Amino acid sequence: MLEELRIRGLGVIDDAVLPLGSGLTVVTGETGAGKTMVVSGLLLLFGGRADSARVRAGADQACVDGRVEVAAGSPAADRVLAAGGELDDGIGLALRRTVTAAGRSRAYVGGAPAPVSVLADLAEQLLVVHGQSDQLLLTRPANQRAALDRFAGLSTDAFRASFEQWRAAERALSERTTRAAELRREAGLLEHGLLEIEQCDPQPGEDAELAALATRLAHADALRLAARSAHDALLGDADSPMADSPDVGSLVGSASRALGQVAGADAELDALAGRLTDLSALILDLGAEFGSYAEQLDADPARLEQVEGRRAVLAELVRKYGTAATDGVAGVLAWSAQAAARLAEIDVSDEAIAALTARRDAAAARTAELAAELRAARHSAARALATAVTAELAGLAMAGAQFTVSVAPRVATAGTAALPVDGDPAGVGPDGADEVEFCLRSHAHAPDLPLARGASGGELSRVMLAVEVCLSDSEPVPTMVFDEVDAGVGGRAAVEVGRRLARLARDRQVIVVTHLAQVAAFADRQVVVDKPERAGSRVVASDVRVVAGDEQVAELARMLGGTDSGAAREHAAELLAAALADRAESPSREGRSRGGKAVKSRR
Repeated sequence: MLEELRIRGLGVIDDAVLPLGSGLTVVTGETGAGKTMVVSGLLLLFGGRADSARVRAGADQACVDGRVEVAAGSPAADRVLAAGGELDDGIGLALRRTVTAAGRSRAYVGGAPAPVSVLADLAEQLLVVHGQSDQLLLTRPANQRAALDRFAGLSTDAFRASFEQWRAAERALSERTTRAAELRREAGLLEHGLLEIEQCDPQPGEDAELAALATRLAHADALRLAARSAHDALLGDADSPMADSPDVGSLVGSASRALGQVAGADAELDALAGRLTDLSALILDLGAEFGSYAEQLDADPARLEQVEGRRAVLAELVRKYGTAATDGVAGVLAWSAQAAARLAEIDVSDEAIAALTARRDAAAARTAELAAELRAARHSAARALATAVTAELAGLAMAGAQFTVSVAPRVATAGTAALPVDGDPAGVGPDGADEVEFCLRSHAHAPDLPLARGASGGELSRVMLAVEVCLSDSEPVPTMVFDEVDAGVGGRAAVEVGRRLARLARDRQVIVVTHLAQVAAFADRQVVVDKPERAGSRVVASDVRVVAGDEQVAELARMLGGTDSGAAREHAAELLAAALADRAESPSREGRSRGGKAVKSRR
């Protein structure tokens, strides 16, 4: 729920605060005073398009701040936290949107900078705005179908998933059958490559191991000589004519014997002697290992030739099938896995085609079954919605009007998907196989006509409001905004519009921009936007204030007749009294109060 809205530098509004709350808030004022800037500010705050032309003349930027109460743990609260914002006491959310005169836009959510898309995501969960353009949207078949589904509480998710599975199976089968020759050629190339790799049977890391072995074999003589020399230097060579020459092992042994003669005389020297003993053992181990290495290392030209031959085979595989030269055998194995998977996909054997056909047919049957279930549910909901809206229209001074909702199979056209649903062919889309149409019979002797052709502007306003009232229980958002949806309505019908808006406001926050006193009389609070005259000032600026008591009577009198005469005031007071009595007969939201403290715009 919106608790407060502050608008600065937007259109004719310099700096104004709108106190909001639960129930019905109406925004009124003279034409051109800036009422629409309130709706513009709301749309901007919740991710609407930034228009630098709306920035007030002389201002650097327009800024809209809002404070919203969200439910703890709700998707909206989670979205705020995911965007890096914070909530006051777990439920209070501060939002801000700025637009500079140069057209740059910034958004802040919970005190943190955020993409404008985050505001739009929050709008889907917190706010819905109905303007005069929505009356035209109501005439579109897709919107009518969505409204009927909303009324029925229908979800098309399961159908949509089945529809996508069917279309995917259809595409897979079509590719196999229409590209059979091409796919066979592709399969032949893949099979040839896989057979070549299978015959070679490369192992992971084999190329690196063979490269190391080839280097070792090519340098076998030098490696053996180096190892033998190291052995002799450490342990001596008994076969050498210079066998009496000192080696490292002998020298270390002499040092150990010298230290052994004074063992126990000094702890520090004993510790050094221990380290020398360890060194002697290490020298013996290293010498033995050098000797063993030299003995087992032989130059083998035949083995070297065999290794180089295997490396050449692997190099040819890498050249043909490697994903990159640096990948080596790993790239060949990766290609082999991908090729095997692709070969399974493009199997064009009779068995594979039959399996795909069965899969397609099963998905089609399931989709047709779900489409029939959707159609049955829509037929049932259509009757209930038509009855409910007709009853609402009777209360909106359209007693002879009849609202009907037709559900018919969608006509299959060239290039669109089609299935037999309930035994008859129908065009099928992600939302089902039905066309939904709202029709209106304006009086008993008039024909049923689609809304786009059978309703005047005023009638369309009332139809939209009646539909919205009937859909109110299924509306998930806590705040609804109506921007002059009462256009073309007057007299008793205007009173009924106000009564139904008040009914909507029993369970949610409703904000209405209106020019009708009959609607404003039902408000919990009335916000007036006007342009007070300021002596010596050439700058036009609007004030925003909450009116109650005599001020509200005066504003309603102005709306009724354009004057503040005694007769107009008397009529305004009667409207307020009648609205108050009407509301007293209906359950009201706990804690709701009429009127409020006047708030002046800040300068």
